[in-house]
Amino acid sequence: MNKVLLIIQREYITRVRKKAFIIMIFAVPALILLMGGAITLIAKNSGSPHTEQTIKVIDESGVFSGKFKNKKNITFRPATQTATFLKADLKKQEDEFLLVIPADFTRKDAVEIYSKKKPGFALTDEIEKQMNDLAVNNSLLKNHIDTAVIHAIKNISISVNPIEITETGVKKANVGANVGVGIACAVLIYMSLFIYGAQVMRGVIEEKTSRIIEVIISSVKPFQLMLGKIIGVGLVGLTQFAAWIILSIIATKIAGSAFSSPQGSVIGFLTVLKTIPLGYIMGVFLFYFLTGYLLYSALFAAVGSAVDSETETQQFMFPITLPLLFTYILSVSVLFQAPDSPLAVWLSIIPFTAPVAMMIRIPFGGVTSVQLAASMSLMVIGFLFTTYVASRIYRVGILMYGKKASFKELSKWFFYKE
Repeated sequence: MNKVLLIIQREYITRVRKKAFIIMIFAVPALILLMGGAITLIAKNSGSPHTEQTIKVIDESGVFSGKFKNKKNITFRPATQTATFLKADLKKQEDEFLLVIPADFTRKDAVEIYSKKKPGFALTDEIEKQMNDLAVNNSLLKNHIDTAVIHAIKNISISVNPIEITETGVKKANVGANVGVGIACAVLIYMSLFIYGAQVMRGVIEEKTSRIIEVIISSVKPFQLMLGKIIGVGLVGLTQFAAWIILSIIATKIAGSAFSSPQGSVIGFLTVLKTIPLGYIMGVFLFYFLTGYLLYSALFAAVGSAVDSETETQQFMFPITLPLLFTYILSVSVLFQAPDSPLAVWLSIIPFTAPVAMMIRIPFGGVTSVQLAASMSLMVIGFLFTTYVASRIYRVGILMYGKKASFKELSKWFFYKE
């Protein structure tokens, strides 16, 4: 046991002392805040073009002439020259467009817009929106229908406020926040399993190729070495996560104090987070990170021991990570829409897919105690099983050189006797 502790200490200290580790502890929360601010600014300013654009309109139908409304950086002007002249003139203009509306404008692809460069989506969307509104109003007037009444009816807006019934009473269920937290946790689990699992694999490959392993293995059993390496790197990951969580909370509170009004985006974000059981979610997250990491890193260590360079790992990596990749793709596209579907339930119970799938389901509160207990029990059994299998391969592969391993060869290593 003392030898395992020494290996854990070595793996942990050598990694946390690296400049890259220290920089990343402070850089990630700062980058998350900067990215959030950048996304907010981009979303706020993405509804219109950034340069002044002029659209000259030739309206052969007479329905739209003089009725277009100018928007930010978009100006509509009736054309005073012929279409042929204006098309030729467009070759000299970067931010001018010619909109030609024929008499039969309702025909598919009848309305055309000409320009030297391709128009942006925001521009074409604005034109289509205004034309559709004007065409509808024109039809209503032709049929002697009061447009004011129609617009009043169209402005009716109904929103459903989800309320969750709990043991202590009722509370507002913020579905958007649940989706955001679930996807964020799933992405973080997915990325961390790859990042820290790959660190274990690279460490094994480095020790094997440098032949240091031959010296180490003379005083430490292969299983002890593998276990110490896995736990040491795992503790590095936990340290990093703990630092990120603390710094992110501090940074968010500092940013929140910059907003004096309750409408501030950070204040609103903090208010929404109060509706979510973050303590419970964080506890579940740590469990699935640890067990998922132990499960996959043992397999990564086995792969590292079976090859002589990182380029040879691809044939083994894909089958191992396929369940995780499959669940990740489903999580960010399908599972959050139906977190209690049979597919989501089974994926959250199977050990190879549970770390990602369960983190999607947990924020919604639909996971029963039986499902959670079954999933956690299978995760523990799963990482014990993979650790056993990996250790059988590791003890042989770590001393194999110059021989390309295959799945058939790995199965032979598993059954080798001590």
